[in-house]
Order: sequence, then C-alpha cells, then structure tokens
Amino acid sequence: MLLKKNIKVGKIRLKLFFLAFFLITFNKFSLANNLNGEFTEIKVLDKVSSKNKLIKLKNGVNFNHKDLLIKSIKCKNSEFDDNPEITAYIQVKDLRNKDNNDVFVFNGWMFSSSPSIASFDHPVYDIWLIGCN
Repeated sequence: MLLKKNIKVGKIRLKLFFLAFFLITFNKFSLANNLNGEFTEIKVLDKVSSKNKLIKLKNGVNFNHKDLLIKSIKCKNSEFDDNPEITAYIQVKDLRNKDNNDVFVFNGWMFSSSPSIASFDHPVYDIWLIGCN
C-alpha cells in the first residue's frame, strides 16, 4: 500500500517537473522573439532647418529621406527592464555623392543609450536611434 502511494507521488512530481520545464522553455523562446523587432524607429535631424522627423523603418527595406538612403538591417531590445538598451544595425548612404564608390556614410551598430559610441557624422543630418518594435 505504501509503495503504491510513493509511486503515485513520484508520477505527480515527474508531471510537475515536465510542466515547469515546458513553461520555462516556452517563456524563454517567447522572450527571445520579443527582443528582436521588425521595425526600427529613428529620429533624423536636419541641422540646416533645425527640424526633426521620426521615421519608422522596416528592417531590410531601403528608405529615402531627402538626400539619405537609410536601411535598418536588425533591431534588438535588451533583456533587462531596469536599464533598457536598444541596438540596431543601420546603413546610411549619401545620395548627393555621385562618385562611383558605393560607400556608406554610416555602416554599423547604433546604441540608443550611448549615441556617441558609434556616431553618425554628416554635415547636414544627424540620426538617433529611438526604438525597436
């Protein structure tokens, strides 16, 4: 009688273990999916007119803004809520430059909390990373 009771308790513990394992694993994968965004939000400042514009870029798609061709490759939110960090890989070309060189004005990772780490250097425009959705 005692042996049957121990077997039932063992089966219940095993089921609870698998349930907890499934919930933790599922939560981890759903959190990872929420970290990568489909859209990147940037703010472009025109230094001549002192006007800024909020632009929502779809990742992987080129966007023309006046003389700039902007493309966001990847956008990612941080895992931590207490100090949110947004990073995006952005490529920017100046369309006024008519050289045969297809060189980017900016090509790299941009950070929302520290824009000076990889700064966008252009005489007319300035770009800041705002968000990742």
